[in-house]
Amino acid sequence: MASRPRVAFFGGSFDPPHLGHLAIARAARAALCLDTVLFAPVGAQPLKPLGSTAPFADRAEMTRLAIAGEPGFELSLLDAPTPEGRPNYTLDTLSRLRSQLGPHAALFCLMGADSFLSLRQWRGAAEIPFAATLIVASRPGQPLDDLAQRLGHGFSLEPTGLPPACLPSDMAVRSYTLRDPAGRTAPFHLLPDLDVEISASAIRAQAHAAASDHDPPLVPPAVSAYIRAHRLYQ
Repeated sequence: MASRPRVAFFGGSFDPPHLGHLAIARAARAALCLDTVLFAPVGAQPLKPLGSTAPFADRAEMTRLAIAGEPGFELSLLDAPTPEGRPNYTLDTLSRLRSQLGPHAALFCLMGADSFLSLRQWRGAAEIPFAATLIVASRPGQPLDDLAQRLGHGFSLEPTGLPPACLPSDMAVRSYTLRDPAGRTAPFHLLPDLDVEISASAIRAQAHAAASDHDPPLVPPAVSAYIRAHRLYQ
């Protein structure tokens, strides 16, 4: 019998995609034996009504360039702008992805701690952990107290130990069983202390301030070249 494919959805503005995004995805791939990480630039984020700085087409192309050559990393357009111009909701996107993958695949949702800390504001937040197993990456010293309460009243997390690592790694993974008020359970994984404190807004500001022959820092070289060639963030 073929092994169960392990696929992680990694959504975000990717404005621009930077080395921190790659570090999070690599850590998750190694620690949780992921076959595929789908990088999905979002068309319109409900919690960012002013929109992204770069157009979606540019963000998608920069993402494609950033992940080129990375085993298992793929660009997904599942979160592209909708014809109606309505916001993209993660729960809806995960539902469509589940329909595409079928019931046999193990589906994960990868996010940084900043996103997780705002999760309670997302539409259908209490259902997201049951649509896909959450993988949350945090930075050193980032407070993540009361993780379960970020999902709503009545949620709890029980430590379950470490999952088996598929690649040699010194990455510490904290695994939990999440329980909701109705008694439903789902796995939950935390990647603690990832030293990837990179600000996309700072990159955009530095790209705007830098001379045209200087690379914006902390992004892959191909992304730097694209930003210069298309005069993004000017």
